[in-house]
Amino acid sequence: MEERKNRILAFMREEAYKPLMLSELVTVLDVPTEDIPLLQSLLDEMENEGLVIRTKKGRYGVPERMGLITGTFQGHVRGFGFLIPDNGDEDVFIPANAINGAMHGDRVMARLTKLSAAARKQEGEIIRVISRAHKTVVGKFDLSDHFGFVTPDHVRLFRDIFIPKDCINGAKKGQKVVVEITKWPEANRNAEGKIIEILGDSGDPGVDILSIIRAYNIPYEFPDEVLQEARKAPQKVREEDIQDRRDLRDLRMVTIDGEDARDLDDAVSIELLENNNFRLGVHIADVTHYVKEGSALDQEALRRGTSVYFPDRVVPMLPRELSNGICSLNAGEDRLAFSVMMEVDRNGKVLNHDIFKSVIHVRERMTYTNVYKILEEDDPALKERYKDHLEDFRLMKELALILKEKRMKRGAVDFDFGEAKIIVDEKGKPVEVKKYELNIAHNIIEEFMLLCNEVVSEHFYWLGIPFVYRIHEDPDPEKMENLNRILGSFGYHLKGYRDVHPKALQEILRQIKGTPEEKVISTLMLRSLQKARYSDVHNWHFGLAAEYYSHFTSPIRRYPDLIIHRIMKEQLSGRLDEKRIEHYRSILPDITKSNSERERAAEDAERDCEDMLKAEYMKDRLGEEFEGIISNVTAFGFFVELDNTIEGLVRLSSLDDDYYTFDADSLTLIGERTRKRFRIGDRVRVQLVKATPETRQIDFVLLDSENDTDDETGSVKDAAGEQPKPKKKVKKAVDPRVLIHIGAKKPAAKSKKQKKRK
Repeated sequence: MEERKNRILAFMREEAYKPLMLSELVTVLDVPTEDIPLLQSLLDEMENEGLVIRTKKGRYGVPERMGLITGTFQGHVRGFGFLIPDNGDEDVFIPANAINGAMHGDRVMARLTKLSAAARKQEGEIIRVISRAHKTVVGKFDLSDHFGFVTPDHVRLFRDIFIPKDCINGAKKGQKVVVEITKWPEANRNAEGKIIEILGDSGDPGVDILSIIRAYNIPYEFPDEVLQEARKAPQKVREEDIQDRRDLRDLRMVTIDGEDARDLDDAVSIELLENNNFRLGVHIADVTHYVKEGSALDQEALRRGTSVYFPDRVVPMLPRELSNGICSLNAGEDRLAFSVMMEVDRNGKVLNHDIFKSVIHVRERMTYTNVYKILEEDDPALKERYKDHLEDFRLMKELALILKEKRMKRGAVDFDFGEAKIIVDEKGKPVEVKKYELNIAHNIIEEFMLLCNEVVSEHFYWLGIPFVYRIHEDPDPEKMENLNRILGSFGYHLKGYRDVHPKALQEILRQIKGTPEEKVISTLMLRSLQKARYSDVHNWHFGLAAEYYSHFTSPIRRYPDLIIHRIMKEQLSGRLDEKRIEHYRSILPDITKSNSERERAAEDAERDCEDMLKAEYMKDRLGEEFEGIISNVTAFGFFVELDNTIEGLVRLSSLDDDYYTFDADSLTLIGERTRKRFRIGDRVRVQLVKATPETRQIDFVLLDSENDTDDETGSVKDAAGEQPKPKKKVKKAVDPRVLIHIGAKKPAAKSKKQKKRK
């Protein structure tokens, strides 16, 4: 079906093509009479997807050849928005009066209207909503005498939803609710809906996180039939389960995870061979033995796509009977596994490998902290406790450093964002926020899992069978050109930016390491890249500079890994015949698309939760003073990051000593009279004035800074050492488009390395 659509699109995109009616397409394409209904069905489907458009006269063409653009609408709290084109072209600004009923996240079609003289941005008007992103919305309920309305939690859904009185269903003012939309918004009319779930009073323990879970349509409770299947799974490995498996129970192996981890899906072993090479073993839980294709467990895992991790809870992909029980590689228990044994030389090259089903027995459940203390702090108590594994840990460190050096030499882009560790009490209230430090133990697991994923991906690619790849496509040249322009203002140059290699980005990261501008440049670089995704079509992974890459090592919490295991087992056992190959070819495109979408939803939910808890943590500290570093500068103010990773905004409107203009090229705010500059990396002292968990916003006001004059003009104080009185601040109208994109939000692709490394 997809192939036929692509052929039709290719034909319509030819320069000589003019919009044709169905009867004309039948003639030109030489469609047999019996296939005309199929062509009509294909065209209808493509029209619904926004791939083609049918004119009022019944002629078909592609939108881009008819002055139209399809893409995703991104709303803004101020009431306007942007269309993000499907083809990766420049964003299109959509004024508030041209949204015409679209909501944030909707797939839409727009007509270009003009170019902005101010920012040279395309401007357009939405003419059609192709598909809706939100069938339900989470928000806060309010009530009047005759009707109710819900203010969405998501600030980009900037219009309230009207609730008729007979659709309130018992909700009370101030409660968090889930609304099912019954009438979509129009140009001058809000959406209507009915309340289908009451989550609880706003501010009650757990309600806000539950609101985020509902907002991203993350399934929370497991259906009864899924739980029943999970409870039937044996909690011990049986003799009949291991008949066709290689027995590795005598092989010394450990798991290395965080202290609070419960779903342990990877174990590692290492040996030094006589030829001085390493024999590295990566052993992954065999989840497919217990989750059969088409079962209720399998269908629910596919629907969820991934486990979702919050500071106070986990929403698992599989019920706990499996994820924390028989599938988890708990120490001291026999477990079924998929093992990859690799001989690796002193240059990090894999000389040979073996992939097979196994039965294993993990000796120790290690933590990152304890392995670090053994390797780096020479902790005597821990060394005595784990004396049988000391040589293994030394070899693991040695090999991990070799593998990382090799990966860096080939050009892998390794972002190093400071990550937050949020500690919550038994009621879910944040009591501490601190910077989460990665150490050599994290590096060991990261490097071993990366290597294993590459080996598995390349092995099965060359077999020519259907597979799931983790791909990261080359960045858009225009975005690289814009990035290079900004880098130039800091004194850096991106080599070969028109056809950039990841090694060039790695070199920039090396140059900015430890500089004040490190975070903002890393953030801008990350936003300039494509998003990694799952695909049934092979492509390389740009960020890792890896020709072959797949996710194989976390089947407890990621569905792509689980289905890869299923394909691998069928191939290794000889059961992957032509019928099964065709089966996988037919289902993998939809599975990879769905899994990529669920992964993005999980990341967004985790980030929203983190931002909300940070704001809640700061809410009890109103009026307190903090020191921080300016982490980003925008047209509406600058962000200040504290040592514990919490970030807040100093609004332009709060700087009342002068009128400041924004220099987009150097990301600097400059005082018109004083020539005072606010730049990335400046250390400042601020006071907390507002923290709003509902909107995830933290506001500071500036108290003082170390860098408050123009470098060229020197001090702006008068002879008495006092600041001259500022002239009255003049408000200027600012085109809303300059307020977006640079610094308006945290990097969407920022992820928790302790989970994503595998």
